[in-house]
Amino acid sequence: MKSIEQIDQQNETKSLISSFTNLIGLAKLAKKVNFKRKSSISLSMIISWLMSVHFARHSLYRANKDDNFSIRTARNVLNDGRINWQKLLCLVAAKLISILKPVIDKRRRLAFIVDDTLMSRAFSKKTELLAKVYDHDKHEFLTGYRGLTLGWSDGNTFLPVNFALMSTKKKSNLIGSKPITTDERSIAGRRRLQAKRQMNDVTVELINQALKSGVPAKYVLFDSWFTSPRMFWLLKQLGLDGLGMIKKSSKVYYSYRHRLYDIKGLYDHLAASKICKKNHYLYSSVVIAQYQGHEFPLKVVFVSKRGSKSNYLVLATTKIALTPQQIIQMYGRRWEIETYFKTAKQYLGLNKSQIQSYDGQCGYIACTAITYDLLAWQERQNTDDKTMGDLFFIMNESLPEMKFIDALVYLITELKQIESDTKDEINEVLTNFMVNLPTLIQKLIKPIV
Repeated sequence: MKSIEQIDQQNETKSLISSFTNLIGLAKLAKKVNFKRKSSISLSMIISWLMSVHFARHSLYRANKDDNFSIRTARNVLNDGRINWQKLLCLVAAKLISILKPVIDKRRRLAFIVDDTLMSRAFSKKTELLAKVYDHDKHEFLTGYRGLTLGWSDGNTFLPVNFALMSTKKKSNLIGSKPITTDERSIAGRRRLQAKRQMNDVTVELINQALKSGVPAKYVLFDSWFTSPRMFWLLKQLGLDGLGMIKKSSKVYYSYRHRLYDIKGLYDHLAASKICKKNHYLYSSVVIAQYQGHEFPLKVVFVSKRGSKSNYLVLATTKIALTPQQIIQMYGRRWEIETYFKTAKQYLGLNKSQIQSYDGQCGYIACTAITYDLLAWQERQNTDDKTMGDLFFIMNESLPEMKFIDALVYLITELKQIESDTKDEINEVLTNFMVNLPTLIQKLIKPIV
């Protein structure tokens, strides 16, 4: 019986993966990402098999081989330096978002979310571009990479849309082998050069690539490691508004009422003034930031830190029209990328590739992210009421807006007008229902009903 259940589960997984790859048109994306393998084995077949391996929580060396190709063939595709894995993930995400777009409320603020995570490779020594990476949680250097990730969110669904596997440019921190190529004319060479650049610069490149691939967004959310006047200015040049947490640095100054303050000085100035603290935040003000002679406004919000009365956090955005409550709410969405990291590492083996090639590791990360996209799509299908049918959304668009209390009165009135043998039962149910309603709603309903 167990073997029968296992076979049914495997068939169900294959069916789910097949329908997802057809939905995003994975077979048509092969040429766009420079897949040039002259054989009957397609990129879609390889990625579908890799997704099933992720679901089975197996490594590439212990996975069940496919009937059409060997595991070695799959590894060769992952190690192919000609494939643009970043572009593939961008195109997959853009296709999914285009499918979701009709059921996304137009009032939703679409946003990119940026963060990095430690990709530990503790037992590797010869892996290409392996480096000493500082772990901010353990406060020590570990062996591995920094996995820079760009995600997209509408407030309900999070999708990874781009990535970069970051190494180091310091020779003293480089542990693994040197890059096999640095030729900027090739995809593999540009990918390796990107791994050595500053993370903030690479972040802007990933965002720009996602925008060109058709991923829509108006905001970029990030934590204090990415926040700086320079980042805000660069994002503004791309037509995006940044929203992040500011470091309490004494080296960065902002202009407030024609005087320069660092963040701590600005807080002390506001605290000493007659401005009252609000219920959901401490203070809020608009300051002028500067980068290379360019001045632009920033809205700064001071928020009390949970569990500490004397400490505080500082949020800032270039979208000064947002209220402090909206800024706090938007920044809270940044936690979705942390959920992605945890899920991808614990259940999809994001940091357990065991691949020595740098290209192979990038391919493995892209396939893991696409697998997560499938899970996010399924979650949206199962939890979002609007995705139960496009017909519901289309008809709901044409309906006029109605207040809840008006709809409730209308429903009760219609039920009371029913002429049937069950009218007494309906009246009894409605009476019990109204008794349990809040007193305020009872007062509004009784005069009408």
